[in-house]
Formats: sequence, structure tokens, C-alpha cells
Amino acid sequence: MKCIYCDFAESKVVDSRPVDDGTSIRRRRECLSCGKRFTTYEKVESLPVFVVKKDGKREAFDIEKIKKGVVKACEKREVSYDEIETLINEIERTVYNSPKQEITSHEVGEIVMEGLRKLDEVAYVRFASVYRQFKDINTFKEELNKLLTEE
Repeated sequence: MKCIYCDFAESKVVDSRPVDDGTSIRRRRECLSCGKRFTTYEKVESLPVFVVKKDGKREAFDIEKIKKGVVKACEKREVSYDEIETLINEIERTVYNSPKQEITSHEVGEIVMEGLRKLDEVAYVRFASVYRQFKDINTFKEELNKLLTEE
């Protein structure tokens, strides 16, 4: 691994530990030339999963898009960043563990909504209102009624 300080091409690993529920490894390295330490992360590279949009277009699954939507839905709620990170990791794991290389945007939305429903009902309704594009108060009311009858 190339040193970020002096560009020397060799370093030694002084500490390794799993992160992100064991899906990544954090490594502390020490440059063999200048002696400075730096951190690297190692993650398994997986085959891309493509999301099929409503219009039929395909794009690579991007967990950052999901994360933005979940963070927005949880804004001003008593949901910790760790809970959001855990949900994002669960969603990512669910998508990548699917045997399919393509998943519809509808399926992704349902996975996110299911996770939000368990995490925070208000965040769930916020996300659902944007995702399902509620056209009026009646569709909003129907979704709330579904939520109430499931409890």
C-alpha cells in the first residue's frame, strides 16, 4: 500500500479489525520509509446489481441514494445515526444477497419501507408519501390506516 505522506510503496499492517458488521476490515498501516501511520479499509468487491426503473432504464444500485432518502425521512426524529447505519447496511445486504442481478425500483422501495416501518413509523410515513407519491389526503389516510391495522 502506497504511503499517503511520502509515496513510498511499502507499508506494514500494525492493527486490523472488522467494521460494518464484519463486511469490511479497517487496517492501521505504518510506512516502512517515513514511519507515519495511516488507515485503509478493505471491502469485498461484489458484482454490480442493477435497478430497473419504472421507465425500463437500468442503473447500478447506489446505496448512497437510499441513505439520503432514509436520512431525510428520519430528520428531526429520535433515530440515532447508528440505527440509520444499521438499517442502511441491512438494506444493502438484502439487495446484494438476492440471487438476482437486477431488482426493480419498486422492490428496493418496499425493502426500504419495511425497514423504516420497524425503525420509526413517522419516518416510514414520510418516506412512503414521497415514494408512493400520494395524490391526495385520502391515499395518505389509507396508508395510515394500513399501518394502524397491522399493529
